Amino acid sequence: MPFSKTRLEVSQPFFSSSLLPGSHCPLTELHLTAATQRSYFSAHILTPQNDKMASRGTVKASLNFNATTDAEALYKAMKGLGTDEAAILQLLVARSNAQRQQIKTAYKTLFGKDLVDDLKSELTGKFETLIVSLMTPPLAYDVTLLHKAIKGAGTNEKVLVEVLASRTPQQVKDIVTAYRQEYDAVLEEDIAGDTSGHFKRLLVILLQANRQKGIQQEYIEVDAQALFKAGEQKFGTDEQSFVTILGNRSAEHLRKVFDAYMKLAGFEMEESIKRETSGSLKDLLLAVVKCARSVPAYFAETLYYAMKGAGTDDDTLIRVMVSRSEVDMLDIRTEFRRMFACSLFSMIKGDTGGDYQKTLLLLCGGDDA
Repeated sequence: MPFSKTRLEVSQPFFSSSLLPGSHCPLTELHLTAATQRSYFSAHILTPQNDKMASRGTVKASLNFNATTDAEALYKAMKGLGTDEAAILQLLVARSNAQRQQIKTAYKTLFGKDLVDDLKSELTGKFETLIVSLMTPPLAYDVTLLHKAIKGAGTNEKVLVEVLASRTPQQVKDIVTAYRQEYDAVLEEDIAGDTSGHFKRLLVILLQANRQKGIQQEYIEVDAQALFKAGEQKFGTDEQSFVTILGNRSAEHLRKVFDAYMKLAGFEMEESIKRETSGSLKDLLLAVVKCARSVPAYFAETLYYAMKGAGTDDDTLIRVMVSRSEVDMLDIRTEFRRMFACSLFSMIKGDTGGDYQKTLLLLCGGDDA
């Protein structure tokens, strides 16, 4: 695990005073112990395939780590005329998130300044967004993503779908608790007030984080039949059956149900969802099904479509590369190469530029051509 070499015993600030570029809400400093931050990362790397913790990230903790030395190097990179962007990106990508929090503390101790504030004043554009995101603790990052998704102009349903479909039940519980502490608000109420219909119902179910554990052998065929009757065998669609079953069963159980459904219907679960539902509900149901099959494959596909065609969805690209860099980026790269005609590395290289590109390629961690 990336934290084995670097033990933090002091509390670290959960939120920086200036967390994300473009954020208009004043963020207080909520202190979580380092153990809580570690546990959130641990929850991230619970794979549905074997439910055992195993870090498959490309970013690891530096073995010869010295927070003071790193803080001095960053200060030097930003001091005087001009900024040494290469030094900044190379140093920060070579440190785990927990180590970056220690650097942040050392920087303030040495220079009496906030490291994130200084980075924001020296960097610009997408590169700034990426670096500031890397400086944010994982739990704080997810909580802020969700808050901005529902409190900004309009609702960013893409973020709601991605975060709540892909995070483990324990992570969702941590998010709900931290959201209440930071914003003095209930995440479920905020989301319910901003969404509607069966899309809202499934989001609320996912926020309960009460998925059944293991495989319930006696319900595999029952669930497959219920889903078949709710969609393909029915005039119209019984969305509630899809929402209840897909929102409450474990990933292992659902994979068995999908196999049984394939035998019953003659095509994959995803095909039925595409035919029987639409809009945000369709997107969320598909994300839940894909994450039950393979979280890395879901993110590989998310990255591909963020870069495919004219223009790049940089928000999604940054969000996934940052949040998965210490979790399962190696598996995402493998799935990407299996699913598409090029490597993740080559697609990032062809779709981005400058220091932004260099940082993303370091987070990718290698080419699978």
